[in-house]
Amino acid sequence: MIRILLVARNAGLQALVEKAIQTDGEVQLVGLATSGAEAIKMATKLKPDLIVVGLRLEDPHSANVIKDIMIETPAPVVMIAHDAGPDLGNLSVQALASGALAVIAAPAESSNHLDEASTRQFLSTLKAMSQVKVVRRWRERLSPRRRPSSVASGPISIVGIAASTGGPTALLSILRNIPSDFPAPILVVQHISPGFIEGLAAALGAALPLDVKVATDGDPLTPGTVYLASDGLQLGLASRTKLRVADAPPVNGFRPSATYLFDSIARVFGSESLAVVLTGMGNDGTKGLHAIRKAHGKTIAQDELSSVVFGMPKAAIDSGFVDLVLPLEGIARELIRLTSSRRSTPPHAELLNAGDLYRRGCDDHGKENR
Repeated sequence: MIRILLVARNAGLQALVEKAIQTDGEVQLVGLATSGAEAIKMATKLKPDLIVVGLRLEDPHSANVIKDIMIETPAPVVMIAHDAGPDLGNLSVQALASGALAVIAAPAESSNHLDEASTRQFLSTLKAMSQVKVVRRWRERLSPRRRPSSVASGPISIVGIAASTGGPTALLSILRNIPSDFPAPILVVQHISPGFIEGLAAALGAALPLDVKVATDGDPLTPGTVYLASDGLQLGLASRTKLRVADAPPVNGFRPSATYLFDSIARVFGSESLAVVLTGMGNDGTKGLHAIRKAHGKTIAQDELSSVVFGMPKAAIDSGFVDLVLPLEGIARELIRLTSSRRSTPPHAELLNAGDLYRRGCDDHGKENR
């Protein structure tokens, strides 16, 4: 039985979560708190398997509850929200930075009846998050899994990143150390609840020296820009100069899919590709690493110690297609090192020249994915 403590001030959200939990015999609501102080007392006494905290715009300090919980009585914490949009997205990033494992949408309800599909997804996520081991990390250290600290330097023209649970905080940790003149575009597939990606882009954009945007079909590839995959759409490349955002089928159940992204990057940029797999549940991106490796590109996985959930990095490492296993600060340094040879090139010469370089890419790496 999974024991859950709910922290929510809104009566409507309380009732909705209680109703959803009552539909599953494997989940039990053991307590209801309406304030941060009450939540800490109940968490200390009840020792729940999971703490679920409501995230609402009218309560902008709700993210602070997580920080207090993680200091006083660390436990897996998930934030739930009724709404979406940029403002709530900003709050969600604060919550994740404070230690929440994920921000998920509350189950949908119509005419006082729960939507079966969204309720099933909601409960499945709670069960999975309850199994995550929460560890205090006062500072990041190298993982005991020893691997080379760098790979042979070669020209890297594009970076693809895959992330899920814990990803927003990991992205912030890495990208805040990347300079604004970074000579390659960065494409990101971040698994996140529908409606939150715009808010994540706004929050990252405000905190980073890089430009950040949600990708749209036909966007030009620009160095020093971070492109986040849109909700429910696949992110890839139309050519060396343009993005493709398409309503393509899911890959292994994911849309957007990191494997789709990595396959596309490998097909277009070949050995100039770099793929990074960060914290998260599941194995999205692992099959795409094979394509990167086959094209002689480079691959990195986040280490276990700095991962909130080691599922995706572990699957990547176990596949044998990972060149480096690094903590977050090591990933930032390696991105800078691997693209350093591009810094002597005018900012847009490599990516936005549709002439000789584009034709060379076609010759070297086969047909372009137009």
